[in-house]
Amino acid sequence: MTLLEVIKKLCKKRGISVTMLENELELPDNTIYQWKNRTPSVDRLQVVADYFNVSVDYLLGRTDNPQIGNEITEEAATLAAHIDPAATEEDMKKILEYIDFIQQKYK
Repeated sequence: MTLLEVIKKLCKKRGISVTMLENELELPDNTIYQWKNRTPSVDRLQVVADYFNVSVDYLLGRTDNPQIGNEITEEAATLAAHIDPAATEEDMKKILEYIDFIQQKYK
């Protein structure tokens, strides 16, 4: 998926258009659409990533995991703990990565 496709997908999940995103982030009109042919600045990529609470790597298609870093959300930790109450934090990360893998596979 291209950067523009990822951003469009995130906008759709949020129920906004790319134009609305640009307005919200105070980016000039058509800035994000220009990223189809131009490389955005790191600062602008980070602003978009922060807005959606995803990593820049996710925006760039370097990972399928939208989570920032390897942090485990409370909700995800609860899910992993139900799968295996004796799971360590590392075990939970692996469980969640596998769940993410399965979800991506069947989309």
